[in-house]
Amino acid sequence: MTERDELTAAFRRHFDGEPRFFRAPGRVNLIGEHTDYNDGFVMPAAIEYEARTAAAARSDNRIRFFAFDLDESAEFDLDAPTPARHHWSDYAFGTALTLKQAGHAITGADIVMSSSVPFGSGLSSSAAFEVSVGYTLLALSGIEIDTVELAKLCQRAENDYVGMRCGIMDQFISANGTRDHALMIDCRSLETRAVPIDSRARIVVANSMVHHTHAGGEYNKRRASCEEGVAELAPAIGGTITALRDITPEMLKAHRHLLSEETWRRCRHVIAENARVLDAAVALEKGDLEACGALMNASHVSMRDDYEISCKEIDILVDIAQAQPGVYGSRMTGGGFGGCTVSLVAADKVDAFIATVAAEYEAATGLKPAIFSCSPMAGVSPLAE
Repeated sequence: MTERDELTAAFRRHFDGEPRFFRAPGRVNLIGEHTDYNDGFVMPAAIEYEARTAAAARSDNRIRFFAFDLDESAEFDLDAPTPARHHWSDYAFGTALTLKQAGHAITGADIVMSSSVPFGSGLSSSAAFEVSVGYTLLALSGIEIDTVELAKLCQRAENDYVGMRCGIMDQFISANGTRDHALMIDCRSLETRAVPIDSRARIVVANSMVHHTHAGGEYNKRRASCEEGVAELAPAIGGTITALRDITPEMLKAHRHLLSEETWRRCRHVIAENARVLDAAVALEKGDLEACGALMNASHVSMRDDYEISCKEIDILVDIAQAQPGVYGSRMTGGGFGGCTVSLVAADKVDAFIATVAAEYEAATGLKPAIFSCSPMAGVSPLAE
């Protein structure tokens, strides 16, 4: 039985009617971590792991949800919305409520959801969830879908309803991914540039099996540090300084005395990371895999030492990966404190890389990693037959 068949069977068990099907991918970020909420640059790619829905419209304003993977149900009334409950359903219902508040006349719906994006892995399971639900509700209501606007609204749902102050990268790439390309995104203007992945290399993702949760935690503290840095630096620098995007390394160095040691290191990571993203895009466009890999390695050092979002297991996994033949570069990917690493690996070395890294990581930590190679996929869409 295919996953589509399983979703159909689950829908018929729980709801009436015949469903339509949609999907939205998770993502891996090649480089550009914690830069999106600083109006900076990121370079993610959508991946094969995705959230899928089977859904049908209702005649009222109730949204009924069944999470296939959790075997749990939840219900929400758009006419009488409730606050977030710190529950998986917050991502779905927050998205629905945000669509309605933005003026979209969505109807109620019955929805079965399944996802292959590992939760807490740094591959944006929440964004895939939000984008798939948002796209589903708009499609069922016959509303024309602007995927950039959809990404903005899904980000708003996670910021305002769930309480996670994320940037727009995750929702944007899930909604707007490009097959066979990473997408360099200017998170201020939302202009994009599709960056090809050289056929000589593969993207390899390794799940450390250390799981994180972001809302209300360390992620929000890092964002607050960046805002503190801008507040301290802007009056001294002058001009239009609204985010760390506007501050150069030279400006930061000249005004270091205004910042605490911790805030200075947080700012240094973001400012340097923005430059690394721009350089990595140029390197990939030239087919210079070695240069791109060196920038990925430098990114990990910055996340580990300046932004302090890595952990012992992730550092072990990166060290093992970087030592393997055919590896151009390896780094932590995602919000931090666990999750996944991303490596750029020579295509003819991928199988050996996966086997060796898995064995050495398990020997070092006792954890059995999930490792897979992937190709960039397209963003949200109806699910093909």
